[in-house]
Amino acid sequence: MSDREIGKEARSVEYDRVDVSVLVIGAGAAGARAAIELTERGVDDVLVIGKRSHGDAHTTWARGGINGALGTHDPEDSPAIHAADTLNEGHFLNHPAKVETVTEQMPDRLRELDEWGMEYSRTDDGRIDQRFFGAQSFRRTAFAGDHTGESMLDALVNRARELSVPYRENVMITRLVSDGDRAYGAVGFDMDTGEYVLFNAGQIVLAAGGHAAVYNRHTSRDDENNGDGAALAHDAGASLMDMEFVQFHPTGMAVDEDDSEWSPWSGRLVTEAVRGEGGRLFNADGERFMERYSPDQMELDARDVVARAIAREVAEGRGTENGGVYLDISHRDATFIGERLPRMYERFSELGVDMAAEPVEVAPTAHYGMGGVAVDSDGETDIDDLFAIGETMAGVHGANRLGGNSLAETVAFGVVAGERIAERAAGPGDIPDELLADVVEPHFRDLTETAGRSGEHDVETVIAELRQLMWDHAGILRDESALREGLAALDDLREKAERVDVGPVASESFEFAIDLGFMLTVAEAIFRGALERTESRGAHYRTDHPETDPDWRVNVYFDAADIGGMIPRTDSIPEPSERVQAALDEGHELDYHQLE
Repeated sequence: MSDREIGKEARSVEYDRVDVSVLVIGAGAAGARAAIELTERGVDDVLVIGKRSHGDAHTTWARGGINGALGTHDPEDSPAIHAADTLNEGHFLNHPAKVETVTEQMPDRLRELDEWGMEYSRTDDGRIDQRFFGAQSFRRTAFAGDHTGESMLDALVNRARELSVPYRENVMITRLVSDGDRAYGAVGFDMDTGEYVLFNAGQIVLAAGGHAAVYNRHTSRDDENNGDGAALAHDAGASLMDMEFVQFHPTGMAVDEDDSEWSPWSGRLVTEAVRGEGGRLFNADGERFMERYSPDQMELDARDVVARAIAREVAEGRGTENGGVYLDISHRDATFIGERLPRMYERFSELGVDMAAEPVEVAPTAHYGMGGVAVDSDGETDIDDLFAIGETMAGVHGANRLGGNSLAETVAFGVVAGERIAERAAGPGDIPDELLADVVEPHFRDLTETAGRSGEHDVETVIAELRQLMWDHAGILRDESALREGLAALDDLREKAERVDVGPVASESFEFAIDLGFMLTVAEAIFRGALERTESRGAHYRTDHPETDPDWRVNVYFDAADIGGMIPRTDSIPEPSERVQAALDEGHELDYHQLE
């Protein structure tokens, strides 16, 4: 008997049902670009859902730029060199074919965004301008001042509206409907009304962002990037990959936590564009300390290198009173800073700091998860009909992400996944009766039991404890003892999570309780991956295994066990194509001093 035949009156919990050919979960750049591609290819039954208002996604917080080998200033640049830089920065844990997918697409994707009205910064002759970013051989990062993500998402949303792509806002997905081999839909709730919703979908695209907000100092808003995508996919039976690699951006805002004006900005991103435009790092003794760590590339070395250098300066007593260092671009003219870094200049001005006259305090902050859901060349997971793209997927960035590649990945794989799904989209299908009985109905009952539950712990307090635990035990510097202590403490937090006080379905505490469940899954994967990888590589630095081990040039996967838990395995990595290998052999590298 089908769900339609059963009817609402026979359900143990009331819920609405929505039938759709393709459900896109996540309304940032990746989700929007996939929906655009599907619609342009004639799939007229697409629905994009987001946890926030339309156009309000984490993409808007990406500041500095988006990579593509346009050659505006450096015509010798190419997609192959872009791929070589990406593999170098990723310490060769990236999947080369996925990297090339991104780098080959990006010149066209940048021009396409231009056609759709993206407000790029431009050269005097009207071309898309490009700037230096850390660890890049050429000026490859296109930008819109220091609000690139915001301008990019505006262009994508406007294009989606032109195509009348259906969108539903303020909906949170809590579980995917899967039998472990194939995905059939998703369940969740309307965050405004509290109504439960079942989405019956022929194909599902997870574009739900990353998981950097499992750390207490991070660049995301507190209610996003909590690991929704990775946790949903893992619960559905998909494999996770390389979760130990979390990028700590060198320059988050370092603030006085007791100052009510400054404290909300703790960890928020001070874009790499500040350094790309000539910003310099100084310790509390006035030393330009990157001369010791990277005399050739200085402040524009790889993010992991700069982040560890700052962490060491602070640890050895040369940090500021707020636990950071100074970033100084005051040698640049105020007009230049206002034009090239308008959001940064405005933000600090509102806080009483003139970047054109004085330095700002910065410290490393959790920024991006290089790991995520394992996917094939089209973005499909090992669960049929379930795709993962954007920061939710793994494979492009390896052990450390090249700055400017995150926005590039979103639009490139939005196109790739959209092309593949459009080839086989054939309507909503139907959720098997046994999944309705064994997955959907029990999950809605669980949600109902959670809502309005009286508990002894405040959910936001438990989330704060988890974030502090991650920072202390799985942060920039790691060792086996700290990781095992953290994993044991995670079990205690999991027990606390079962006893948190929760309001009704549409309440903030209910949303946070769901977030906490996702965060616990992701935190476990990070701990277990970091324990498994007994070497240091990229963003993963083990003080008890400080060297890079060639035998560990493998990806670490975690598969879901039948009775719960995570089963680790490793797999080798393919070699680059001949043209990318040639670019690697040529040894392209930025010489910072050409900026002086």
